[in-house]
Order: sequence, then structure tokens, then C-alpha cells
Amino acid sequence: MSLRDFAATPPMGWNSWDCFGVSVTEEDVRQNAEFMAKHLKQLGWQYVVVDLCWFAPDARTDTYKTFGLDQRIDDYGRLIPDPKKFPSSAGGAGFKPLADYVHRLGLKFGIHIMRGLPWQAADRKSPIKNSTETAADVAVPTDVCLWYPNMYGINMTRPGGQAYYDSLAELYASWDVDFIKADDMNSWDGEGNKEPYHTDEIEGLAAAIAKTQRPIALSLSPGAARICNANHLRRHANMWRISFDFWDDWSALEKQFDRCAAWAPYVTAGHWPDADMLPLGRVGIRGEVGEPRFTNFTEAEQFTLMTLWCIFRSPLMFGGHLPESDPLSLRLISNPEVIAVNQQSLNNHQVARDDAHVVWIADDAATSDKYLALFNLTETDLDVEFEFSAENLSGNHRVRDLWSGTDLGEHSDRFSMEIPSHGAGLYRLIRVPL
Repeated sequence: MSLRDFAATPPMGWNSWDCFGVSVTEEDVRQNAEFMAKHLKQLGWQYVVVDLCWFAPDARTDTYKTFGLDQRIDDYGRLIPDPKKFPSSAGGAGFKPLADYVHRLGLKFGIHIMRGLPWQAADRKSPIKNSTETAADVAVPTDVCLWYPNMYGINMTRPGGQAYYDSLAELYASWDVDFIKADDMNSWDGEGNKEPYHTDEIEGLAAAIAKTQRPIALSLSPGAARICNANHLRRHANMWRISFDFWDDWSALEKQFDRCAAWAPYVTAGHWPDADMLPLGRVGIRGEVGEPRFTNFTEAEQFTLMTLWCIFRSPLMFGGHLPESDPLSLRLISNPEVIAVNQQSLNNHQVARDDAHVVWIADDAATSDKYLALFNLTETDLDVEFEFSAENLSGNHRVRDLWSGTDLGEHSDRFSMEIPSHGAGLYRLIRVPL
């Protein structure tokens, strides 16, 4: 098996972070899995991912960034679920019962992990499975995450370093995990702080996953990833973040345009630059940022978000609490023609960009049709135009509005549409035979 086989198309799913932060519980996960299975599975949504602190019983938004957090570990110094949050994990069962439940729904199960090993494992000199070394022998206490100091980096020049990652992957495979979001691996540039690209540990985790022979998709975060690491990222991961944490703020969304344009040439099957989660629907219930709310994005901005993620072919990870989704959120994530752009298009790239508008285009993988995305960055409604000559298109094309499902007639030489402030349109261009 190769990495490409694990995520041949951009992964689609739900992640607990935007709505539940560090206090996610088994009941939260089950509710969202059940909703996905009932309403979204047939459209390609399949991953259910448990984010940070599933192992920390006392984690709260105001405590988890402090060193000394209580973290549940097993005899080999590996994080295990807190049974208070995840009752089915009691008795050493780990995430296997919850993964089994998710699998019975026809979905896939994922977990978030932090780079390195728990501070408790080093403090207790926990043995490393299949190694003569202990966690204390390979731990690097001076190498900690800037925003989560409770894990120590691992010295991968020692044999116990790879053995520790091998033991992690073996444990996750025994739980039947399908997706790992590995945090503090990728470069980060947030609030003036910078972390390195953790080459050795990325390679160590990827090698460990490969040894299990289980098709576990690997996601690296946070970001921003650097273009100079593109080849390494494609060799060792299925997806990687191209920005720091993305939230429901227009200025953050506007910045993603340049990042997506820069990374578009590096998109290939099985390896996806990741513009981060979709903070849509009901977020912040017990989350990291803001109060409980429906997304701060306006209706037009929500269409822009989904349109950009699809035309760029970013992974789609919904961040809201699915059972409380509003009609607009469900409309955004259940349009099969829009999802097809994300899952099946090719040669996706930006055609034009200025302070007022952005234009993207892509090929339909199954036909000679084109996909066209028009974006308005301004504070007023704006006519956004696409000149066919910009992509060497000739002749008449029938235009279909994918968001509304309506046909807009035949057009030659150019296509123009009034786009609302901060809004977007997504269209199929169908060549009309002569």
C-alpha cells in the first residue's frame, strides 16, 4: 500500500475542535457520527475525528496550555483515552469500542495526537515497547510545543525514538484507527512565534504507520507549511496545513486566497494541501475561540469559504456540531455538484487576482467541461467577469450555476455575473458543439 491509496481524493469528515475544543466526549462524537451516517455519508462524508485532549480528564481552555497537565498513559508511556470522557475505553479497551461503533455506521474513525511523548512517560522512565531504552532516554525536554508544553520531543537518532513511534502506530492500528491528525509537526508562524519543521519525527511517524499495514491517513498540522517542504510532505503525509488555525473571520478567509493559489500546483492524488477546517454551523459550544454561536461568517462568506475549499481541492472537515446545523450549513455541505468539484476536478488554479476579485478554473476529470469560480472581495456587490481567452477557450459554452442548480444559457468569449459582497459563484462551463 502507498500513501496515495489512503486518501485518493480529499478527505471529507467532521472534527471536534471547533465546537468542543479540549472537552470533547464520547457522547459528542457519537452524536455527530450518527448524524453524518444518516444525512451525509451518501455524499462522501466519512471521517469522524476526535481532536485534542481525549487523554486529559481535567483539560479546559484555560488550563491545557500549562505544563503539568494530567494525561492518561499506559505502561509503555503512550496516551490513552480518559474513561471519564470516553466510558467505552475503560479497562484498557482504548478507542477500539468507539471505532467499532463508527465503523458499524459505515464511517471511518480518526484521532488527534501531539508530537512526541508525554512528560509523565519521561518522568516515570516508562519502558518503550520492543526497546531496551526508556522514554527518559529518548525524550528532549527542551523541545516542547509552544502552545502545548505537556509533550517532549523525541530524539530520533536513538533507536528507542523509532521504537516509540512504532509502538504508537501499533496501538492505534489495534484500535482500528483510520486517520491520524499529528499536531506540532508542521511549521507554525502565529503571533510572531515560529516552530521548526520536524523532519525526523514526521518521517518516524510515517514509517511507523507504514509498518502496521493498515490504511491510516496521515494529516500534519498546524501551519503554515512552507513550499520548500512540498516534496517531503508529499512523500510522508496525505494532507498538511497551509495556515495557522482558521476561524470564522473574513480577514482570515481573505488571506487563504493567496495561500491556496501558491499551493495549487502541488496538489496531487493522495496528497492534499489543507486550508483547515470549515467553521460552519454551530461552533464554540465548548470550543477554543469565542462563545457558543452559529458561525460569524455572513451567508455570502460561507459560500465563498466552501467554494474556495472545493475549487482548490482542500480536505473538507466540518467544524460545527452537526445535529444543531442550520439549513444553510446543510445546504453548503450536501450539494453533490459542488462536492464533485472538490472530489473529481483536475488542473485547479487561479486565473486572476486583484484587490476586488478572484477567478479560479479547473477541469472536470470525466468530461471536457470546465469548472469556474468567481469571488468578490469588496464591500459592495460587483460584476466579476471571466474572459474565455484567458484559458484559451473558444466557441459557445453553456453555463450551469452549481449552487442553485440552474442553467444560465450559452455564452461566448466571456461570462460575467454579479457577485454579492464577500461572495462567490461556482459554475460548470459546457462546450456547445459546432
